Amino acid sequence: MPVQTAAAKYDIKDLTLADEGKRRTEWSERSMPVLRQIRARFAKEQPLRGLKVSACLHVTTETANLMQTLRAAGAEIALCASNPLSTQDDVAAHLVRDHGVHVYAIKGEDHETYYTHIAQALAFGPQMTQDDGADLVGALHMIALNRLDDLAPPIRQWVEGLSPSEQMALVAAVRGSTEETTTGVIRLKAMAKEGILQFPIIAVNDSNTKHMFDNRYGTGQSTLDGVVRATNLLLAGSTVVVAGYGWCGRGVASRARGAGAHVIVTEIDPLPALEARMDGFQVMTMGEAAPLGDLFITLTGNIHVIRSEHFSAMKDGAIVCNSGHFNVELDLDGLARISSARRHVRDMVEEFVVKGRRVMVLGEGRLINLAAAEGHPASVMDMSFANQALAAEMLAKEAGKLSKAVHRLPPLVDQEIARLKLQSMGIAIDTLTAEQVEYLASWDAGT
Repeated sequence: MPVQTAAAKYDIKDLTLADEGKRRTEWSERSMPVLRQIRARFAKEQPLRGLKVSACLHVTTETANLMQTLRAAGAEIALCASNPLSTQDDVAAHLVRDHGVHVYAIKGEDHETYYTHIAQALAFGPQMTQDDGADLVGALHMIALNRLDDLAPPIRQWVEGLSPSEQMALVAAVRGSTEETTTGVIRLKAMAKEGILQFPIIAVNDSNTKHMFDNRYGTGQSTLDGVVRATNLLLAGSTVVVAGYGWCGRGVASRARGAGAHVIVTEIDPLPALEARMDGFQVMTMGEAAPLGDLFITLTGNIHVIRSEHFSAMKDGAIVCNSGHFNVELDLDGLARISSARRHVRDMVEEFVVKGRRVMVLGEGRLINLAAAEGHPASVMDMSFANQALAAEMLAKEAGKLSKAVHRLPPLVDQEIARLKLQSMGIAIDTLTAEQVEYLASWDAGT
């Protein structure tokens, strides 16, 4: 379809769902006190006044609170989904009706619609973007590098309708972008290494108040929530194979053990593998783990972590899912090729028959915590989206001074977010005495 924002101010499932979306968004807001404080300041200072922001994020109640914060700061916003299954349709309706956000997102949208919505977010003419997986930034860079054949067809169709000067103006207008997730940061750092970044990026995921809490506690809880909602699996007594022991893998492994599961970790990096072993988990290769697991969860950011040879070795009834950003972590095409039959057996569960044994794939291999559940709890997203809001403010103020590279938010911002979160929880901590400050600054105090 031709992409013209003047003709399509939004594309959502059903505007009449807005009341429910409003109620649920207000419920999440109760657990987001840090973002509320930032919103109150933004409403007074208007740091984003007149800026157009295009965001490619999971359209959830927590994201709705971030969008309200950016609107309070004076921004105009277009929002599309960063995953075909992560949209909460009632929230999309609420944002359109009550906050004037141009939302292009429908839960379960097909491949063509997904990329049409990304094109619509780009056609909004952003001066700043926010990404969860770098899809918007990736498309902008394909345009800048004249690699139009590498764009998804709906985006390419729209871009080819622009003149070369309009294409370059689209990219040149962007002051910078923020990136929410590990997978996106990996892609962006690869672009920076090649020297092709067209504007500065703030890696929100690299903030301690993001990855140490969102990735570990948020992913840990919400991933298992998605698995249980999709399957009604009893974790106690099950063998859970966790692929990847980064912050997300640590969280899932810890929560699964807490639920009574026996946990096996697979890794390619010796340091986190050693850490997993020291944390008390069994560590082995995926080939060794394949016949042992009842539930497999990938959280690596890499491609084809579970392949045909692993599916072929799994026990009857094995459950496989992914909680990394893209569904490429599971070689689903390879699984389809070796399967003699496949069918949907319940919502979010597809059964493949391999050598007479059944392998269950959850949520089409997409983010199980958003496909089958509601994503991270609002209280942890409070810190993540506080980082997003402050990163947007930093880009608005400092973009002309920042190099075309991947940046982190200053450590003082991290500390302030943590301080505000503790304060909202009623927790006080000690401060250094003058004597302690002097001691830490000295080198000759001795013992």
